[in-house]
Amino acid sequence: MSSHHPVPVEPASPRPRRSRQARAVWGERVVTVGGDAPVRVQSMTNTDTQDAISTAIQVKELAIAGSELVRITVNTPEAAAQVPYIREQLDRMGIDVPLIGDFHYNGHRLLTDYPACAQALSKYRINPGNVGKGDKRDKQFGQMIEAAMRWDKPVRIGVNWGSLDQELLASLMDTNSARAQPWDAKSVMYEALITSAIESAHRAQEMGMDGNQIILSCKVSGVQDLVSVYRELARRCDYALHLGLTEAGMGTKGTVGSSVALGILLQEGVGDTIRVSLTPQPGESRTQEVVIASEIIQSLGLRSFVPSVTACPGCGRTTSITFQELAKQIDDYLRAQMPVWRAKYPGVEKLKVAVMGCIVNGPGESRHADIGISLPGTGEAPAAPVFIDGQKALTLRGDNIANEFHQIVENYIEKRFGRQVAEHA
Repeated sequence: MSSHHPVPVEPASPRPRRSRQARAVWGERVVTVGGDAPVRVQSMTNTDTQDAISTAIQVKELAIAGSELVRITVNTPEAAAQVPYIREQLDRMGIDVPLIGDFHYNGHRLLTDYPACAQALSKYRINPGNVGKGDKRDKQFGQMIEAAMRWDKPVRIGVNWGSLDQELLASLMDTNSARAQPWDAKSVMYEALITSAIESAHRAQEMGMDGNQIILSCKVSGVQDLVSVYRELARRCDYALHLGLTEAGMGTKGTVGSSVALGILLQEGVGDTIRVSLTPQPGESRTQEVVIASEIIQSLGLRSFVPSVTACPGCGRTTSITFQELAKQIDDYLRAQMPVWRAKYPGVEKLKVAVMGCIVNGPGESRHADIGISLPGTGEAPAAPVFIDGQKALTLRGDNIANEFHQIVENYIEKRFGRQVAEHA
């Protein structure tokens, strides 16, 4: 007999990291990033910002999908001139999501020459590698910080290894070559990213900007590189951090890479806001990056955005595809209803639904869910027990099981979460 004495297993949870707190404001909407605020989901449009209507429509789609901040490109005078109209269109549609202006190269001029644009945006993204060279760099960076302070806007100082400050990198390489034991090239690049971000933030504070209005990011396109850079960045500063695997790619590559990198960091308590930089498949909605970002956060148990649907993968016991079809129907339905349900049924995003395909794990998984169904597998009796709040409630039979369960889910949501609204009315 084993003499081993088991030790209780502690539930895993992300380790907290204290960070400063920035606020993006539009109208009555305040989105807080960092501090005690939840991890936020961001996204970015891919429309031509000069086309105010198309851009506003895509911002609306991203916001409805769950993006809490949306970034738009502001790269030309024509684009800057349209930003107030984009904001106006969104306000007319009842979309109060804060807009972030993405500036490169000429942001200092655009924010100065188009004050209505500067005012309509809720936050500015500044890339230290693209604000100017030589003597112009500090001046042009300063103009952008002055605009942010004038209009009381937070900034994200976003460093990217594809547009790193080459003068800083060259200086660090010279310093490195003089070391008795020089670092490898990758370590120098890491240091350049981190130094660029932190020194730029310090420069902004020296100009008078509140450190709580500064968010940092250091984006790279390799998973291990991103983890290494952000671990060190988090160790060396307390600014709120924006996470993202830049140029993550398409399909499964972009999804898996972003999920692994961001999941590791969030589990370690690093990161206050995230974006999944997914290249859409041809014809695919831009909102897919929002869905994936939300799923990363929800899968870690940090937040709930939509009800979760547990479904088995299928095996030789489940030759019928009924459970697959039902799981997809339920998942699609829950997601489609969330824009309305967020206001109508507070707490519904924490609902857990199980759609299982046979008797092996079906009843057990269904009992763990708020509401679940165990469909008959191959050779099983044509009956599907339904479990509600851990107890077997009824058994469905016949050819209309899917539709009947769909109605049961709707009734459950109305009864459980609709009652909460009535009680607080």
